[in-house]
Amino acid sequence: MLRENQSHMPEFLLLGLTSDPKQQGWLFASFLAMYLVNVTGNSVIIAAIRRDARLHTPMYFLLSSLSLVDICFTSAIVPRMLANMLSKSKVPFAQCLTQMYFFVAFGITDSFLLAVMAVDRYMAICNPLHYSMTMSPRRYLLLVMVSWVLSHLHSLTYTILMACLSFCGPNVIHHFFYDVQPLLTLSCSDTSINELLAFTEGSFVIMSPFTLIIVSYIFITRAVLRVRSERGRYKVFSTCQSYLIVVALFYGTIIFVYIRPSSTYSVTKDRVVTVIYTVVTPMLNPFIYSLRNKDMKQALKKLVRRVE
Repeated sequence: MLRENQSHMPEFLLLGLTSDPKQQGWLFASFLAMYLVNVTGNSVIIAAIRRDARLHTPMYFLLSSLSLVDICFTSAIVPRMLANMLSKSKVPFAQCLTQMYFFVAFGITDSFLLAVMAVDRYMAICNPLHYSMTMSPRRYLLLVMVSWVLSHLHSLTYTILMACLSFCGPNVIHHFFYDVQPLLTLSCSDTSINELLAFTEGSFVIMSPFTLIIVSYIFITRAVLRVRSERGRYKVFSTCQSYLIVVALFYGTIIFVYIRPSSTYSVTKDRVVTVIYTVVTPMLNPFIYSLRNKDMKQALKKLVRRVE
C-alpha cells in the first residue's frame, strides 16, 4: 500500500538558514559575495599556476586541482541555495539526489586531495633525493584521477541507496541544501543500511585521509626538528602552514558534523557549522595559499601584468 502511494515522485522544500524575511536580503548578498570570491579566487589560482612555468610542479598541480574541486564543491550548493532564498518552491526528488551526489563526490575528492598533498610534502621534506622519481608527473596525475574516481563511486553508492527509500511526510527540510542525514530523517522506510553506510564508509573516507595527513606531518615535524639551522626550520615549516590551516578548517567542521551517531544529529544546530566547510573554507583557500606563499605571489603579479 505504501509503495502505491509512493508511485509519484516526491518533492522537497528547503527552509534555508532562516525564515525571517528581514534576514534573507543580507544573507543572499553575503552568500553571493562569498560565492563570487570563491570562484574568482580559485580561478585566478588555477590560471596563475598554468601560466607560470616555475609552478609546474607536483605541489602546485595538486593545489590547482584542489582549487578546481573547491569551485565545483561550492557550485553544487550555493546557486541552489540562492535561488531558494528568492523563491521557495518544492523540488523533485531527482534534483535533490543530483545535488546530494555532487556534494558528496566533491567533498570526498577534497578530502582525498588534501591527503595526496600531505604525501607530496612528506616526500619532498623527508625523502628529497627520491622525490622527483617518486612524484613523477604520471604518478601524481594518477593519484588525482584515482581520487576523483573513488569519490564518485562512493557518492554513487549513497545516491542509489537513497533513491530506494520511500518518503511519506511533508518533506520539509530545515537546511540550505540536500544533505544525506536530513533526507534520511524524512524517510518512512528502513534506513538502517543507509545509516550504517554513512557512519562506517563515511568515517572511512574522512578519517583515513585525515589519519594519513596526521602521520605524514608527524614524520615531517621530526625531520624538520633535526635541521640545525633555525632559519632552515622556519623556511620548511612556513611552506606547510597554509596547508595546515586549510586542513584544520576543513576536517574540524567535517568531523564535528558527520563523525558521530545519527541519533545526535541536529539539522538546526549543525547547519551553521556546515556553512564553514561548504562556503567559507573554499572561499578562504585562495587567500591562505597565495598570501603565505612567495612563489604564488610572484605568479599572481605576473598574471596581473599580463591582463593589464
